Amino acid sequence: MDASMMAGLEGLAAEDQAKMASMIDQLQLRDSLRMYNSLVERCFVDCVDSFTRKTLQKQEETCVMRCAEKFLKHTMRVGMRFGELSQNAPTQD
Repeated sequence: MDASMMAGLEGLAAEDQAKMASMIDQLQLRDSLRMYNSLVERCFVDCVDSFTRKTLQKQEETCVMRCAEKFLKHTMRVGMRFGELSQNAPTQD
């Protein structure tokens, strides 16, 4: 967890801070796994056509690589944009 998240927990007791940090870490892990599973499912459905071989055919492999690259670039761009918007958002004090 980064320092900006910990800064929001300053008013809590140390034990509560540890619990919150653990919960946040679990949520981040869950979200990462969901993103990975979504990537795998989407690229598999879009790219894999045949089950006659153990390995992917060359065009399937190329499709999966492009699909994964596009998905990850999109996800990074959305994350960057979200970060930009959250930095510019007024704080509630």
